[in-house]
Amino acid sequence: MNPELTEWTGPLGLPRFDLIRDADFAPAFDACLKLAEEAVEAIAANPEPPTFQNTVAALETAEEPLNRLCAVFYTLAGVDSNPAREDLQRQFAPRLAAHGARTSMDPRLFDRVEAIHQDRDELAPQDQRLTELTLRGLRRSGAGLTGAARARMAQVRERLAVLSTDFAQNVLADERDFTMAVPDDRLSGLPDWLLRAMRAAARERGLSGRIVTLNRSLIVPFLEYAEDRALRETAWRAWTARGDGSGAGGAKTDNRPIAAEILALRHERATLLGYADFASYKLEPEMAGNAGNVEALLKQVWTPAKARAEADAARFTQMLHADGVNGALEPWDWRFYAERRRKAEHEFDEAAVKPYLTLEAMIGAVFDTASRLFRLEFREFQAPLWSPEVRAWEITRDGRQMAVFLGDYFARPSKRSGAWCSSLQQQHRIGAGQRPIVVNVCNFTPPEAPGAPAYLSWDDAHTLFHEFGHALHHILSQVDWPSISGTSVARDFVELPSQLFEHWLEQPEVLDRHARHAETGAPMPAELRDRILAAGNADQGFATTEYLESALVDLAFHTGTPPADPMARQAEVLAELGAPAAIPMRHATPHFAHVFSGDGYSAGYYSYMWSEVMDADAFEAFLENGGAFDPATAARLEEWILSKGDSLPADELWLKFRERKPGVHALLKGRGLLTDVS
Repeated sequence: MNPELTEWTGPLGLPRFDLIRDADFAPAFDACLKLAEEAVEAIAANPEPPTFQNTVAALETAEEPLNRLCAVFYTLAGVDSNPAREDLQRQFAPRLAAHGARTSMDPRLFDRVEAIHQDRDELAPQDQRLTELTLRGLRRSGAGLTGAARARMAQVRERLAVLSTDFAQNVLADERDFTMAVPDDRLSGLPDWLLRAMRAAARERGLSGRIVTLNRSLIVPFLEYAEDRALRETAWRAWTARGDGSGAGGAKTDNRPIAAEILALRHERATLLGYADFASYKLEPEMAGNAGNVEALLKQVWTPAKARAEADAARFTQMLHADGVNGALEPWDWRFYAERRRKAEHEFDEAAVKPYLTLEAMIGAVFDTASRLFRLEFREFQAPLWSPEVRAWEITRDGRQMAVFLGDYFARPSKRSGAWCSSLQQQHRIGAGQRPIVVNVCNFTPPEAPGAPAYLSWDDAHTLFHEFGHALHHILSQVDWPSISGTSVARDFVELPSQLFEHWLEQPEVLDRHARHAETGAPMPAELRDRILAAGNADQGFATTEYLESALVDLAFHTGTPPADPMARQAEVLAELGAPAAIPMRHATPHFAHVFSGDGYSAGYYSYMWSEVMDADAFEAFLENGGAFDPATAARLEEWILSKGDSLPADELWLKFRERKPGVHALLKGRGLLTDVS
């Protein structure tokens, strides 16, 4: 086995990615899985009476070699996929699921942890919390099942792992395989910065001319600026066809039957455990608690969002007709007319803004904000990583290492779409302790040429801040055990730090300090900055509506009997809502990776809005107490939110920080929707 897969020897404890080959993974997986199985068996079969140390604490490190191997492999599978790695994913998924089922459904482990739980009052607070969560996890995994139900649960979990892998790979294949050439005589309306990005995308794929790909940082501005309505339609249809069998991969990448089977198996999994449906199972440990609470929040925001969207649709239809198009406003028209209105009403010109929003400048803004709030210091260093584009920083505070941070910012055909934060290793205090290695992944448009600046859109800059907010949750973690560290919290709490951190991008003092022209170094003019901020809520009817549609469809999928035809159920939910025809779901079912590429956000896509209620209220706490950089509020945020992981329930952590429950008022105010509430 290549020792570099588990015993990392790179700078500051990083893996040496230059010494890792795809052929290394299969034998390493065999060896590490065997070690994990032996370690877990030793704990379960231990003849000594169960104690916290020989059972609960022992489980925290039992699978460490396997965890490190998987951290390396799944990082590479997400950021630099290839046929060999996709094949390995398909091989590993069922075996990992089977191992997870054997471990989490082992009645011997259940009995041992339950015995420890009965005497939990004698444990230290974090040990008591870990014991409670371990027992809950075993119970919810099916450790209490027997006979046929137990065997069926293992089968269901293994099949779900296979299906979620297939779903994700199908979406990636459709994204990777689509390109749309745009001839010179059909470029009207496209700004120079976008034309450069389209040329760069073509060169990256070995093509000539200019192309549109399904990279969000390329296709969204194309839909905003392209005056050629037919090309907009072609691009939009390709973007929304990912995974539905009509995309570049055809029937081979059709995710619709996969989604149906996933929903049926999730429902079966929940009913085996005695729950009415999957939503009841999934939401039980979350802050929301049940589907009724989720729906109440979403519907409370839906009414003003829909009203704003309908008013906007009427306005855009008039603009469409004024352009000589007599038909209805279509989804591929919305962004085009929204951008035209934003430019007219706010004098907002992305071409004027982008020179001030270079990636380098915005990384500086992110790091400076974190430094001012939490006294963090950043030192960039060189390391052999998976791509020369990936950058590494050591993060310290008062001379003490806090974390290693990796940033992989540019789109590649081999990288799955979207943006995310993950960790190669979690913070903990076992033995000598361990500091986190955190990874932020984005899909920004690369620079036109090596050494040239990379320009971000305003949305891209928000994404950069958002993902680093997740990173801060890892970086500032100060808990004893890895499984309650960092972002290992309730799903509807995990987006609080990320969405909260976005607020600092919009602070004038941050933009004044960091938004400087790529060529002249001049600061962004105050009037341009103010126009950007004023335009921030220009299309909130659309943004809120498309998100809520996806969240409500996700909830409907997992509440009650699962639909045999998810696409028909999707259509029913949207019809019941009276969703505007020109605003489809943000993530249609066949490419709804949040929900179907694993269980993370299943019955949980609502969590972004649940967290936004808190993030809006949390930022109000800064403004009520001296401003965005108030040190006392920042210290309280770190103490009760960012450093605690899951060492206390999320609602307790929130109350410790804010001393009252959050309300939806700050969210509606932040989205500019208060005027639409009667």
